[in-house]
Amino acid sequence: MDDSSGVGVLDKAAIVLGALEAGPQTLAGLVAATGLTRPTAHRLACALEHHRLVTRDMNGRFVLGARVTELAAAAGEDKLLAAANPALYTLRDATGESAQLYRRQGDLRMCVAAAERMTGLRDTVPVGTVLTMHAGSAAQILLAWEEPDRMHRGLIGAAFTATALAQVRRRGWAQSVGEREAGVASVSAPVRAPSGRVVAAVSVSGPIERLTRQPGRLHAAAVVAAAQRLTEALKRAAAQPGR
Repeated sequence: MDDSSGVGVLDKAAIVLGALEAGPQTLAGLVAATGLTRPTAHRLACALEHHRLVTRDMNGRFVLGARVTELAAAAGEDKLLAAANPALYTLRDATGESAQLYRRQGDLRMCVAAAERMTGLRDTVPVGTVLTMHAGSAAQILLAWEEPDRMHRGLIGAAFTATALAQVRRRGWAQSVGEREAGVASVSAPVRAPSGRVVAAVSVSGPIERLTRQPGRLHAAAVVAAAQRLTEALKRAAAQPGR
């Protein structure tokens, strides 16, 4: 069957977005995945980047941008994002620290929602920021419950170990001190789909001077409670008739 819409540039843009759904791609990877010529793939990726449908990771690879998740939430299809802001604001107010929600995207993670601390020194992670899966408490959460093969691949070059991830699974939350960025500490907990699969990580982060070198002692309970609220929101959404 011919999948062409008759509008060639839109069809090609959709092909590029579809290729990025599987994870980050270099320009050469986009060419191979889409079958487009190199100039065409580059032109389309840059145009999509202008509209925030595509962005770049720290290695310069193309990844899906924040606008994709914003559109999904606006369409009412993304139940997690629809519930995220109230939970993050509550978490921020309870802890006095910036709160974030991360999702895994290939071998990276993206901040898909955030509530910033109102005043004073803070750790600012804008929505749409793409970060490594090799450091930080959110990365630990997003990796800890993966299938063993994928988890062990993700540990290559990571700042944490398999033993650390086992501790994360046992206690249900993760902490990091200076892993992602010098001087920054964080605490994260898993958000689960109704199937039980971990689909996101809720975090608070801020300077070590406030969070100390044991940030979990201060904020683990509040972060776990926020993650549980989002998990329950996903269960309620899944149970609604016609959803």
